[in-house]
Amino acid sequence: MIGRLRGTLVETGEHDCLIDCAGVGYVAACGARTLQRLPAPGAEAILHVETQWSQENGPRLYGFLTRDERRAFTTLLAIQGVGPKAALAVLDVLPPGELAAAVAREDKAAVARANGVGPKLALRIVTELKGKPLGDVTFAPSAPGVHSAPSAPVPSITGEAVSALLGLGVAEVNARRAVDHAIIKLGEGTDLSAVIRAALQELGR
Repeated sequence: MIGRLRGTLVETGEHDCLIDCAGVGYVAACGARTLQRLPAPGAEAILHVETQWSQENGPRLYGFLTRDERRAFTTLLAIQGVGPKAALAVLDVLPPGELAAAVAREDKAAVARANGVGPKLALRIVTELKGKPLGDVTFAPSAPGVHSAPSAPVPSITGEAVSALLGLGVAEVNARRAVDHAIIKLGEGTDLSAVIRAALQELGR
């Protein structure tokens, strides 16, 4: 099973990208949000990969810029009625931390913004994700029969770093791309200040 790809980005398509790793080209299906944050063709790219198998198409690789996104993808796939296409669509509109926050709020409408996800499936997603880890944020499930206000999420380093850049006047798309690249470069265990410094360097500031 392939879990990670590191190589030269050859090209991106509407739904996938091609990465050359030591002379072997791998095609990985990606969500629109991931494709938008990839570097330009010819640059080095790193993808965290989930391998899925189907009788119709055989093995297929799904690529993500962070391990949290890959974990959220596999968690979504465990829900009945959620296939790879729907899981990618959900993560396009709600990155892991935002999805966890929507689950905590029981915000079905936010999940239903994903292309191809109707109200019934959105309700199932919100219900079944209670108490499950989505990246570095987990919400405890409510006790049976108890309807309490959901607890606030623990902010992720990604979210805090993006917020810091937004406060400096950086556009959200550019902020997320710079933070993602910084975390890939430094590793996901690094501290917030280092991520912010590296992201600012990515932005040339």
